[in-house]
Amino acid sequence: MADIVFRNVTKRYGNTLAVNDASFTVNDNEFFCFFGPPLSGKSTILRLVLGLEVPDQGEVLIAGRPVNSVSPAERNVAMVFQNLALFPHMSARDNIRFPLVERKIAEAEIEKRLADVSQKLHIGHILHKPPAQLSGGERQRVAIARALVRHPVAYLMDDPISALDARLREETRVELKRIQRELGKTLIYVTHDQEEAMSVADRMAILENGRIRQIGAPAEIYDRPASAYVARMLGSPMMNILPSVRAAGGIEAAEGAIRIADAKAPAEAIEIGVRPEDIKVRPWTDQETAGGRPGSPARVFEVEPLGGYTVVTLAAGQARLRALLRGQPDIRPDAMVAISCEPGRVHYFGQDGGAL
Repeated sequence: MADIVFRNVTKRYGNTLAVNDASFTVNDNEFFCFFGPPLSGKSTILRLVLGLEVPDQGEVLIAGRPVNSVSPAERNVAMVFQNLALFPHMSARDNIRFPLVERKIAEAEIEKRLADVSQKLHIGHILHKPPAQLSGGERQRVAIARALVRHPVAYLMDDPISALDARLREETRVELKRIQRELGKTLIYVTHDQEEAMSVADRMAILENGRIRQIGAPAEIYDRPASAYVARMLGSPMMNILPSVRAAGGIEAAEGAIRIADAKAPAEAIEIGVRPEDIKVRPWTDQETAGGRPGSPARVFEVEPLGGYTVVTLAAGQARLRALLRGQPDIRPDAMVAISCEPGRVHYFGQDGGAL
């Protein structure tokens, strides 16, 4: 078993609180992702797992064993650093072989693992080159390969494919997910790319200023965010968060352009959240009424055709919101439209930003 547990872990750098009372469990054989903006504590958590940092408070356990006072070498955890940390005087081949040579693995086994990981990451043709002669993406794949050739209790990866181009990044993250399943190892992955996080993670943690705001499966967090902050973090375009007011039989937002006929809407709600894909847009002349009373029109501010779907930015008074529509509908800037949303697709947030 290689589950990793944090119990009320806090880490400070001077006056900066990098990790704030973090408690979580990464299960054995799980692909777990930490996601958040820069300086939210993602890399510090990895360094605490690896042993490069020691908690100021709390306890870190690996496979049920407290490791606060255990050295990085004794923890047997493989790490792919954001700055890669390749040896400049060694070829790519020797960089990958290094952790196995140091552990006195048999030469035949080293070559077998090297060939296997080189094929998986498409780097066989560059093994003879030193890091200085490799592109950024090639260096990143060599660093990943150096971690994969080992048989540690867990793999840690700090934004390992950010330097790759879009197509290779997509291929590599699919490959990493497949490799993790085949190896049957725990993998902790840090990224600031929401698409990457949602596509690879079995579960993920959303971070803000060193504090964990929500943990769950990507689909669960997307559909049921615990706060307005979490709701904004996932989704492209991001969720529309709009001030709301009580109205007869429900809720109004965007200065009356959105009317939600939901008598059970929480009375303490001060904001609503609506995903762009849940907004329906119709010509104003064809609008339906809510409770027999017409709403207010919205104006099409901008139209972004993106092939299979179109992003439409709408203006309703001072409010701006975005709708995600299928295909390429016949909508022009400055057109007046009616917008609506099914009550079951609306999220309600209270005074502190928490979900109601």
